[in-house]
Amino acid sequence: MMFAKDILARLVGFPSVVGTPNGALLGFVRDYLAGHGISCRILTGPEGDRANLFATIGDASTPGYILSGHVDVVPAGEPEWLADPFVLREEAGRLIGRGACDMKGYVAAVLAAVPDLVAMDLSRPIHIALSYDEEAGCKGVPHLLSALPDLCAPPLGAIIGEPTGLVPVLAHKGKASVRVTARGVPGHSSRPDLGQNAIHALVPVLAAATAQAEALKAGPQDLRFAPSYSSLQIGTLSGGQAINIIPDRAEARIEARAIAGVDPEALLAPVIAAAELAGLESEILSSYPALALDAADPLAALAQAISGHAPLGAVSFGTEAGLFQKAGIPSVICGPGDIARAHRPEEYLTLEELEGARAMVVALGQRLSG
Repeated sequence: MMFAKDILARLVGFPSVVGTPNGALLGFVRDYLAGHGISCRILTGPEGDRANLFATIGDASTPGYILSGHVDVVPAGEPEWLADPFVLREEAGRLIGRGACDMKGYVAAVLAAVPDLVAMDLSRPIHIALSYDEEAGCKGVPHLLSALPDLCAPPLGAIIGEPTGLVPVLAHKGKASVRVTARGVPGHSSRPDLGQNAIHALVPVLAAATAQAEALKAGPQDLRFAPSYSSLQIGTLSGGQAINIIPDRAEARIEARAIAGVDPEALLAPVIAAAELAGLESEILSSYPALALDAADPLAALAQAISGHAPLGAVSFGTEAGLFQKAGIPSVICGPGDIARAHRPEEYLTLEELEGARAMVVALGQRLSG
């Protein structure tokens, strides 16, 4: 039997950076599950080189619960790493490696609990759902959700194991992002009359974005979030080759984060309108809705019972939970670790946190037994 730490070491060892193939990692999970008598479905996405995975312990024709996690990670090129980020190392109870906290630790805990779950007489099934390209704006999980009616009975709920310190979280903000591209005519900067400056062409869009960002501060408020309002920012701006060359291409990427009940794409409308007025190209890069689980929902009580922690109202970061909710599946976020460690060099999960997550999954199985 593999311990959670051993499984995490294997998972971290696959450099499944967002936007890259994940077949080797999913092959390991498939073989591990097969070793415990569990078959799974590998659901290849439209990209062709990466996929989602879905497996069921118990009777798939009975409504049950999904344990969901993404297996992609952000790049690990920061110079502050003290060793290879894709080789898990242990120091003073810390398990250090890219994805250890966000969120291969949760996946490892779920897989480590599989032998316990298989040995139980589950009255309702437990599904394992692994997705790809979450870090690119939750691009993989919609393909899994569209296949769900052919995979199992309508689930009663989903637990998305993003790092929350094993505290159930009932709500998070939604997000949408847009890319605006301007094309100009290059030339020597001494003759601007003979060219067209692509960076200058972006100025109306940037002005619309900053105005919208300011306006949202006085918009609808939800005090569960910090900040309590929807927000918008210009995340990246690129263009130009040298100071004495008229830029022939420029690009801005702008994101909006929406409180529950607000459509994140709608927040980008002034930006897109400004782009259209200026004759520029705009493309929505990613979009997912906010999560809002009623505190009285049975899933909130279940999450509290198995985690041992009272639910937290909301967090400002986004997850795939909003997409599960949009698909009609009540969802909660609850996983090991601290989001503050994610996307940073020397990312880690403690042994205690890893074992706590495994215990939570086993507790879910125990509540569904008999």
